[in-house]
Order: sequence, then C-alpha cells, then structure tokens
Amino acid sequence: MTSATTPIPTLTTDRLTLRAPAPRDLPAFAAFYATEASKFVGGPMTEAETWRYLCQVLGHWTMRGYGRWIVTTRDDDTAIGLVGLHNPLDWPEAEVGWYIWSGNGKGYAAEAGRAARAYAYDRLGWTTVVSMIAVGNDASVRVAEAMGATRQDDYHHPVYGRMGVYRHPGPKEIAA
Repeated sequence: MTSATTPIPTLTTDRLTLRAPAPRDLPAFAAFYATEASKFVGGPMTEAETWRYLCQVLGHWTMRGYGRWIVTTRDDDTAIGLVGLHNPLDWPEAEVGWYIWSGNGKGYAAEAGRAARAYAYDRLGWTTVVSMIAVGNDASVRVAEAMGATRQDDYHHPVYGRMGVYRHPGPKEIAA
C-alpha cells in the first residue's frame, strides 16, 4: 500500500516512463489545462487551479494507495501526459484514465494505459477496471477500444455530465 511515506512506483514501457508527479511538471500541465483540449477532463483551468489539481492527483495516492502518473518519454523527463488509476468518491468504480498533451497520435495513451492497467491487475490484484469517457471524446474512445475495452453503459456525473463506461478485459482475458 502506498502512503505519504512510501514512494510512488515508477513504471517503464518500451518508450515511456510513468513517474510520480513533481513541481517541475506544473508548466506542461498548466499549459495543457489552459487550452480547449482539456475540455473533456475538467478544463480549461488557470495555473493556480491546475496547481491544486496536481496536488489532488498526488493526494489520491495517499488516500487510495494508487493513482495517476506523469508520463514522459524515456529519453526526456518533460511531462507529456497524465495516466493511471483513479477512483474519486463520485465515480461508480475504479478506472484507468489518460490524457496525453504532447505526442498525440503516437500510441502513447494506449501504451501508458496498458502499463497502468497491468499494475492494477498484477500489483493491486484487481480483476476488473473501467475507463470513464466524456461523450464526444472520440480520441479517448479509440484508445479504450485499442486496449480491448468495450462500451458497457452510461454514467451521469453531476459535474461532467454523461460519460461512457468502457469495461476493460480482465487479467484472465488478457492472458488468454
């Protein structure tokens, strides 16, 4: 179990590093959240709002023992996205989610999403996970489908509105 005194694990894939969020990530994170591209994930936000959100991302690790990682390429430590496990109180269940703000179209979201999902299954013992995707976020739907997830139903979030619930294959289906 991760806590305030236990470091957030670092994951690596062939091309990416998933690491703990850090203060140095704020400029890239805030630049993304200042744009309309962030509309499906709670933006746009001011830099101060983004700072609070980044702190919330870190707090999730303490409160739940898992969370989301900053994504970088393996050869450059500049933040290009946020990917990982998320389960706030107003979510119907735990999810694997992704935002990639630099390097779109290179398959980074699916690659990082698979690493986060594998962590949930292999390290946390989960047997199922969903992705909550805002209606209209077609790029995120494509990522979920590339990871083998299928649309299960809808969930109406009081702030974000209608979201599609995409169920990922469980560890037994992935191993088969």
